Amino acid sequence: MKRYRFWTGLAVLLVWSLLAAGCAQGGTRLQPDRAAAAGQPAETAAPTAAGSAPAAPAETPPPRIVSTTVAITQIMDALGLDLVGIPKSVKTLPARYDGVTKVGNPMSPDMELVKSLKPTDVLSVTTLQYDLEPVFEQAGIKATFLDLTSLADMQQAIVELGAKYDRAEQAATLSDSFNATLSRLQAETAGKEKPTVLILLGVPGSYLVATEHSYIGDLVRLLGGVNVVQGESVEYLASNTEYLQQANPDVILRAAHGMPDEVVKMFDEEFKKNDIWKHFKAVQNGRVYDLEEELFGTTGNLAANEALVSLAAKLYP
Repeated sequence: MKRYRFWTGLAVLLVWSLLAAGCAQGGTRLQPDRAAAAGQPAETAAPTAAGSAPAAPAETPPPRIVSTTVAITQIMDALGLDLVGIPKSVKTLPARYDGVTKVGNPMSPDMELVKSLKPTDVLSVTTLQYDLEPVFEQAGIKATFLDLTSLADMQQAIVELGAKYDRAEQAATLSDSFNATLSRLQAETAGKEKPTVLILLGVPGSYLVATEHSYIGDLVRLLGGVNVVQGESVEYLASNTEYLQQANPDVILRAAHGMPDEVVKMFDEEFKKNDIWKHFKAVQNGRVYDLEEELFGTTGNLAANEALVSLAAKLYP
C-alpha cells in the first residue's frame, strides 16, 4: 500500500472545499464570624434597609450559542438548547431555529456576523479546525471544535455538551440509543462472514477513498466490515483503481456529497466508461451501493441509528 499512498493536503482540501461544520449575586451574606459578632445566624442576610427584604440573587444569563454545522445544530435541538446563530444550508434545519440568524457556510462562517451576535460559545467540528481555527482567532472569537469523526467520538461530544449545558439526561438518552442499536445489529450479524469493503467518497468532479478513520469507515468497522485500505492514519486517500482492483472488495459503498445527484451520475459514468471496474467482484455480484447523504455524512450525526441499520443490510444481505 505504501507505493499507492497518494494522500496529501490537496486531497483533504478537495473534500472540505467542496462539501458544501461569573455570575454576580445580589444581596450580601455575612461571613460566619462576622455574623456571630453581629448577633445574627451565620446564614441570615443582613437587611438592605429597615424592614426591607434582601435583594434577590441575579439570574445567570442563558448561554448565547452559535452552531456552525448542520450536525451540531441537530444535536443541540435534540438536547433542547436554543441557539443565537445557525449555519446556512440547503438542508432542513430543526423548526426550533426558525428565524434564527444564519451565519454562513460551515466552512466559511461570516466572522463579523458571528461577533455581532455576542456569543458565549461558538461550535464547529474538528474536521474543519485546521482551516477555521486561525480565522476565528484572528477575529477574536473563541471557538470549540467537536470531534464527530467516529460514533464513539460523537457520543463523547454529546455527553460533554450535556454536562456543560445542564442536559446530562437528554445526552445520556441519545448516547444510549446508539449503543442499543449497535449492540442489536452486532448480535444479529455475529458469526457471519465479514465482508471486505471499499468506500468511495464522491464530490462533484472527483472521488476519494475513505479509510476506517472516516465516519462511514468507522460504521463499517463497528459492524464487522473489513476496509480494503489498512495501515493509514488519515480519513481519505486519492484513488488508485489498479490497486483497489487487486484488493477486490466484496462490497463497494459510494457516498455522494456536495451535489449528490450530480455525484451519483458521475459515479455511474465512471463505472460504465472505466473498463477496470467490471473486473471488481463487487460489480460482478451486484454489490455496489449508493449511500443516502442524509444518513451518511462526512461527520457523525443524529441519523447514526438509521445509518447503522441501512449499512448492516448492505453488508449482510
